[in-house]
Amino acid sequence: MITFRIGSQIYRLVTLLSVVGEYPAQSLHLLGNVRMYKELVVRLTNRQTIRSPEYDDRITPARVLSVSGRGKSKTIRLYRGVLPILKWIGADEYYMNRFRAHKFSGDNNHKERNHRVAEALAMFMGAGFEFREYKLPHLQNAEIRHLNFNCPSFYTAQCIKQIGVAEINKTMFTRMVGAVFTGNTCYAVYNTRNSVMKWCGKGECKAKSDLDEVVRLNTEISYVDSAILFGASDNVAIETLKETERNYRLELRFDGIYKYVHFVPLNEVGMRQLGLFSIPNWKERILDMLFEPEQRSYGIGAFEYDAYVDGVYVLSHLDGDIARLRRFKDGIDLTKAKCEVLCFEDQVAFMRRYIGNLAQVRVLNRSIVEAELNLKRRDIFEEN
Repeated sequence: MITFRIGSQIYRLVTLLSVVGEYPAQSLHLLGNVRMYKELVVRLTNRQTIRSPEYDDRITPARVLSVSGRGKSKTIRLYRGVLPILKWIGADEYYMNRFRAHKFSGDNNHKERNHRVAEALAMFMGAGFEFREYKLPHLQNAEIRHLNFNCPSFYTAQCIKQIGVAEINKTMFTRMVGAVFTGNTCYAVYNTRNSVMKWCGKGECKAKSDLDEVVRLNTEISYVDSAILFGASDNVAIETLKETERNYRLELRFDGIYKYVHFVPLNEVGMRQLGLFSIPNWKERILDMLFEPEQRSYGIGAFEYDAYVDGVYVLSHLDGDIARLRRFKDGIDLTKAKCEVLCFEDQVAFMRRYIGNLAQVRVLNRSIVEAELNLKRRDIFEEN
């Protein structure tokens, strides 16, 4: 017998699949203990008795999961008989409507895209962001409304594309996997996995324009100027920056489309980094913590930097913003000034590869910074 308890591994996995449909077997590490999740998946592909203490109900016997494919294409999906379990979490109607009565495309391109969305969703789940679209405020494009987001919230690109019948294909040429709403900011979300992010300029510009309209009609935010870019390793960020620097059409580069692009690794450290974005007014709080008011640049200066301390131009890279970092490096090349970059210990290797000897790298302890910001890991399931 397996207990379907709120916050348990089976609860998290079924809840995630109720939104995204399928999950890559190679990315179970994003959910927690890999060995335990592998064992759970094996058990749930066989008939089991599932019990819910909240509903004082049990399903006997039942298969919960199906697994198909091999290698990188190996995918985990909910089994057809899982609907009674989805009723327990209020996701049964949503799931059947979203996935066309439990029908999935066998096309590899569709599967790969679903996997990229699923990994992003797992990252936000681990960081405590709400992702259950059947529990989130409904986005619309008919009138101006100011929706109230009680916590940082993630909407998949599929949900955003389905706002209004006429808009159904509006982001079909973009690799955006969703959007996050945190306080007074909306972030477009991308997941490049192991690949270099080669921005599809015009397609991404149109996707951003459409997202601007969604944001304007549903929130008090005027436009979207920030993005989160997930990648498997720092090498993805390095190669993405190199690819961008080879593109001389600024309007088609990522830093021409979004002013701020935060690179987040697909791992436990990345989940902690996402926590920064959940803090209200996080940018100002970090800079106030690091610098005295008279040292701050406040966005005014000959190039991109955060503070001028004892004759040194300093940039904070604690948020992983590679767009600002690129502009900072360009400023160093032009001014030949003495510069310094602040980063966490897990960002040092990337920083030394990209900045080289152009600036000194100073390392801050992530745990100390999180404690100063009173940042604690949030679990959305604990609120039920």
